[in-house]
Amino acid sequence: MVHLLDPDDPHTIVDGDRVCEAIAALPDRETLHDWVTRFALLADQTRLMLLLCIHNAGEICVSDLAAATRVKDSTVSQALRLLRAHGVVGTRRDGRTIHYHLTEDKTLHALLGHLATTSEVSMHSHHG
Repeated sequence: MVHLLDPDDPHTIVDGDRVCEAIAALPDRETLHDWVTRFALLADQTRLMLLLCIHNAGEICVSDLAAATRVKDSTVSQALRLLRAHGVVGTRRDGRTIHYHLTEDKTLHALLGHLATTSEVSMHSHHG
């Protein structure tokens, strides 16, 4: 697998096979950029709380999300606009009420599911 190494690389390489395995595991630049953007969306406490709430509760409106997170409606709306612009959440109108849901992003669903499971374990270990 040493063929992935750049012969002009100035770094001292201890284990060429491991370096090649690491290189082979890296995604292309476009995919990496998509991941960075996605993680940047999750790096905000309000947005992450909203996504966890939507993941666990399913379709839910702004006022209910605000009550669940104890965040102002306007702050929730602003965060949801950004999440919607990035294709992370979608909407369904029911009369005057707009309900938000997660889009079919398997990676995001898996990550939020893992976070929810981790938080349940953490809560039980702290309160048990």
